[in-house]
Formats: sequence, structure tokens, C-alpha cells
Amino acid sequence: MWYVIEGYDGQDVLTQRLQARPEHLTRLHALRDEGRLLLAGPCPAIDSADPGPAGFSGSVVIARFGSLPEAQAWADADPYVAAGVYVRVQVRPFRQVLP
Repeated sequence: MWYVIEGYDGQDVLTQRLQARPEHLTRLHALRDEGRLLLAGPCPAIDSADPGPAGFSGSVVIARFGSLPEAQAWADADPYVAAGVYVRVQVRPFRQVLP
């Protein structure tokens, strides 16, 4: 089943985000290479594709996992969690309708 994982950034964590990004992307590439990633990306903190120093308010990942606990465990192990970027992570089942 698909699961949507929403990570919410804390205040002034852009430096930590940039430092943890390579390890974060490695995990996403692994999901992609396994055919389990539908989409992933950050949410700019301002209405701009490149928010610059404003940074990001969080990220969204939609990926396939065997169960909600498996998806939650994957989310809990995210480098952004370990680096203190995310102050909260929400994992919910997702059913794709379109496209």
C-alpha cells in the first residue's frame, strides 16, 4: 500500500537540513530504485521554487510499504529526524486515484 509521509521542519533548521540532505536522498533513491517511490520533495517556506534562506516548512514522501508500522519505522529512521530538522512526522495510508 502507498503511504504519505509528511515531515514538518522546525524553526531555523536550514543548515541542519542541508547537512543531512545527502543521506536523506540516498534513502529516497533506494526506494526509487526498488520501484516503491511515487513522489518526494520539500515544501518551500515561501511561495517560491527556490526559497533561499527562508528554507522549507517540511517535506512530503509518498512510497509503498508493506504496512503502516513499516512506513512509520522508515520515517522514524530518516536522517532529517536524527538531525533535528523535523519536529513532527505524520504517516498515513494513501490511495492514489489520479493520474
